Amino acid sequence: MRAEGGRLILFQVENNMRVFASVAILAAGTLALAAPALAAESITGRWHTVDKRALVTIAPCGATLCGKITRLLEPPKSGVTTDVKNPNPALQKRKLVGLPILSDFVANGDKWHGKIYDPNTGKTYRSVVSAAGGGKLNVEGCVSVFCQTQVWTKAK
Repeated sequence: MRAEGGRLILFQVENNMRVFASVAILAAGTLALAAPALAAESITGRWHTVDKRALVTIAPCGATLCGKITRLLEPPKSGVTTDVKNPNPALQKRKLVGLPILSDFVANGDKWHGKIYDPNTGKTYRSVVSAAGGGKLNVEGCVSVFCQTQVWTKAK
């Protein structure tokens, strides 16, 4: 009887190991599929602003992402190509090309959170950016609870 009891225990242990291995493989596969969905889609690259007046390049800046105007596609209506609206007089002579307008962006879920500077107003806003698929980028600027979203398009 002992031999049979031993076999029964051995059979149960082997069966439990198979079940455990199957569950572990299933869990690992599920996590592997879910991991990309949890991570924010990359927003790096070159983007046309909503009005197609500028090209902004988003790239790593240390541990965060930032974006700079890399080209003016249409000159400002005022004809001035410096940061004249900046409230800091020392910064008003900066050229728009090369001007950092996105700063300190870090991934949080499927969105990137940071700050956006608007050279048209000289103001900086809290910002949330997310890839919208199809070569689109949702760029949101917020003051308090009020937000405005623009859709930028991927440059070729």
